[in-house]
Amino acid sequence: QVQLVESGGGLVQTGGPLRCSCAAPGRTFRDSAMGWFRQAPGQDREFVAACNWSGGSTYYGDSVKGRFTISRDNAKNTVYLQMNSLKPDDTAVYYCAGRWGRWVPTTRLEYTYWGQGTQVTVSS
Repeated sequence: QVQLVESGGGLVQTGGPLRCSCAAPGRTFRDSAMGWFRQAPGQDREFVAACNWSGGSTYYGDSVKGRFTISRDNAKNTVYLQMNSLKPDDTAVYYCAGRWGRWVPTTRLEYTYWGQGTQVTVSS
């Protein structure tokens, strides 16, 4: 069972930045596509961003395009989500997810291992 560990969530004011990190086991991480999802209370888990094994190909949900950036550092076995121009609607628990292989899914059911989530709260 691969265990991902997120960090970096917290409370931020509208318009501010925040960066979340996700650490993963090295042997699996370097060969995996990685993604970020979020879930607000009472809502489905929503796709936020994903990247391929090298970070050279990235994909974003419509609601975060132009504001969020996914990146990874394979030397540190870590994937990042840089969030800028945050809005109250971005408030949610943010989850990191991974899937071994070259394909980069954008739906939650295709990811095979997950982190425990980190809370991001944007105050108005």
